[in-house]
Amino acid sequence: MSPRQVTVNHKTNETDIKVKIDLDCAPGSGKAQTIEVSTGIGFLDHVYGVLLQHGGLFLAMKCNGDLWIDDHHTADIALALGTAFKDALGEVRGIRHYGTGYVSRAVVDISGRPYCVTDLGLKREKIGELSTETIPHVFHSFATVAGIMLHVDVLRGDNDHHRSKSAFKAFALALRQAIEHTGGADVPSTKGVL
Repeated sequence: MSPRQVTVNHKTNETDIKVKIDLDCAPGSGKAQTIEVSTGIGFLDHVYGVLLQHGGLFLAMKCNGDLWIDDHHTADIALALGTAFKDALGEVRGIRHYGTGYVSRAVVDISGRPYCVTDLGLKREKIGELSTETIPHVFHSFATVAGIMLHVDVLRGDNDHHRSKSAFKAFALALRQAIEHTGGADVPSTKGVL
């Protein structure tokens, strides 16, 4: 089993992003889990921390973005994270392929066919300095570049802070389940490729 880790650098006129990821730091793996997230947006750092903690991932992620404009370009760190995830996953063999999480509801299919639908039911304009419209954008961006199908639904709740966190927790659980090693070396598809 080869290491599933990678570093991605992504620099544009709007952002300078560095992401280092290791997919195999779940409890029982024998690896120490490190989570270092710095985007300049407190709540975004917080929900990424939730995703990584519950997803059993090692991550060092730093983004310097044009926050003087707004949070949108900095939230595009999800594009770099999705790229790092896809690269670290490598040839898709010997994984479970599907995953679900029910803190809220999240469904992941590592299919090579990107698609994302979210229904978070957020009502506030912002949580801290993060626009709530950016949260579904994070899920869509990740799914698109990672090449996964992702559905995230917050089933109940009144507080947008907690609803958002539960969406990221559910996504983390589904993602962790989907990338779990099965012990085989098969490609989880009737076509034999993804």
